[in-house]
Amino acid sequence: MFISGSGTNMAALLYASRMAGSGYEIVLVASNDPDAAGLKLAAGEGIGTFAHPHRGMERGDHDAIMEKAALDAGAQFIILAGYMRILTAGFVERWDGRLINIHPSLLPKYRGLDTHKRALEAGDKVAGATVHLVTAELDAGEILGQAKVAILPGDTEDTLSSRVRLAEHQLYPRVVNTYVLRPYDAEYLLQRVRTLALALPEAEERESHGSPGWRSGGKSGKYFAYLSDRHHGEPHVALLAKTSGQDELADLIDRDPDTFFRPAYYGASDWVGLILNRPGLDWSQVEYWLERSWRLVAPKRLTTLIDAADEF
Repeated sequence: MFISGSGTNMAALLYASRMAGSGYEIVLVASNDPDAAGLKLAAGEGIGTFAHPHRGMERGDHDAIMEKAALDAGAQFIILAGYMRILTAGFVERWDGRLINIHPSLLPKYRGLDTHKRALEAGDKVAGATVHLVTAELDAGEILGQAKVAILPGDTEDTLSSRVRLAEHQLYPRVVNTYVLRPYDAEYLLQRVRTLALALPEAEERESHGSPGWRSGGKSGKYFAYLSDRHHGEPHVALLAKTSGQDELADLIDRDPDTFFRPAYYGASDWVGLILNRPGLDWSQVEYWLERSWRLVAPKRLTTLIDAADEF
C-alpha cells in the first residue's frame, strides 16, 4: 500500500483486513515521505514499512524503487491510499488490473483536484467517493464502487471533505475485498466466460444438466463449452471444452495438473476442465479454448470462412 500522509484510509483497510471474511492482508506500507504519520501507525500494528523521498529524483527512478519494495514484500496488488504522486505509464501498465485508488468525487465527475469545491460551486445535491482501477488516464479507470454523501445547506469544503472521508473509510475496504476475491467468484467467472462465448459466430447459451452451456450453429448445433461450478464434488469453477481425444486430454492433465483436470462425467467424452478459480488466470487462454472448442463442433459453413480469413 502506498501513502503520503496520515494514512486514515490505510488504517481503515488494515483493521478491516483483520476481520472475519477478509480476502486480503497488508504486507507493506510504503511512502514517498519518511515522516508520513501513517508509517508510524502501520509499524505500530506490526506491518512492514518502507520510505524513500522523491525530491531530486526522476519520476521513473522513484517509481522503480517503490515497486521493488512492493515486489520484495510479495505484494500482488498495490492500493493507493492518499499517495500524492502520479505514477509513470510504465508502472501503471505493469500493474494493470492490480492497482487501485480512491478518489473523493463521484467519477466521472470532477477528476483531479479541488473536487469538493467544484461540487459546491456546481450546486450539486450529493458528493461522494469512488474506488477505481488506475490507468494511464487520470481518474479514468474502471469504477469498482461508489459511496454517495449528501451535500448539506451551509457545507464548506472542510465539512464536506470530513463526511466524504468517513464514507471512504467504509467504502474502500469493502470494495478492495470484493475485488481481490472476484477471480474466485463463480458469478463473475460466468459473466466473463459468457461474454467470450457469445462473441463467437452463431453461439447461443442453453442450460444443460443444470450448468450454463454454449452451442454453435443454431438450434441444431452442438455444445462447445460448459461452465462447471464445483459439480460432482469437484473443487473447481471451470470451463469445460472439447479436446481432440483422450490422448490430448491425458497429455494436458499430465503436463499442467494445476490448470487442467478430467471432469466427472464429461471427461469420458473427451472434454477437459480448465480451472478458472485460481491465481494468475490468463483470460487469453480461456478465449483460446473457447474458440478452439467452437471450431471442433461448428458447422463447416462457419469455420470455412474463418479459416480462409486466417490465411490472410
